[in-house]
Amino acid sequence: MTENVYEVLALRFGTHADRPARDNFLLDDGQFTPGSDMPMDFYLWVVRNDRHVLLVDTGFPQEMARRRKRTLFRDPVAALADLGLQAQDIADVVITHMHYDHAGNLDRFPHARIHLQEEELRFCTGPAMRHHVVRRPFEPVNVQTAVQGLFEDQLVLHRGQAEIVPGVTVHPVPGHTPGTQVVRVPTARGWVVLASDATHLWANIRLRSPFPILDHLTPMLEGYERIEALADGDDHIIPGHDPQVARRFPRLAEAPDWVCLHEPVLDGIAVTAAESGALR
Repeated sequence: MTENVYEVLALRFGTHADRPARDNFLLDDGQFTPGSDMPMDFYLWVVRNDRHVLLVDTGFPQEMARRRKRTLFRDPVAALADLGLQAQDIADVVITHMHYDHAGNLDRFPHARIHLQEEELRFCTGPAMRHHVVRRPFEPVNVQTAVQGLFEDQLVLHRGQAEIVPGVTVHPVPGHTPGTQVVRVPTARGWVVLASDATHLWANIRLRSPFPILDHLTPMLEGYERIEALADGDDHIIPGHDPQVARRFPRLAEAPDWVCLHEPVLDGIAVTAAESGALR
């Protein structure tokens, strides 16, 4: 690997297995099989080469999984040991947005620079949080940890596009939240975009059918266009919660819980619009 080409690894650490398909799309245009489920999985990502390691999102702990009725397969922070990494040694963490499943465990990275869009911090500490339905995906402890990091010079706030490590950039894609950002990574197979919740599922972006938890609809739809412009193809766009991600890419030989997004998709496994049976 050269300095500006990276491996991108994804860990599927949990799931919401019995999620109704209808809950994954803003509008139902009659495409859903009545009563069908469409699971939603939880991921974090590691971007690495011989000189740099970057963690994208930090998952959530077991206590939060129990409270929110999610299934946790592994402690996402402990799973970094599969790659020879320890939380205290991570120098840079990108938080794509401050929802509970992406910004938990922040207190377990004491020496990392935490990269967040300034607009995201403004949103989750501002007057919008007085609305229960808006604040529901946020956890106060995560917001408090982020603010503490600001006082301790750990939190790095960005206003728009920024380079985090050489060649790896973040790009604001508002819609899901005002400060959602995606991560663009140069790999051996081209530009990969870790879209996170700018598109929860491949179906959201490909059908132009947004996930229903959103701050503004039009910016989210325009964000799909921006993500497509940043990536080198449909398979280079990595959604934040699609179970197909863990099936379509090869596993890392020495750590099979991790899949290799820097490698081409496995032969004969095509992405479908959604999980089998969920759409008519």
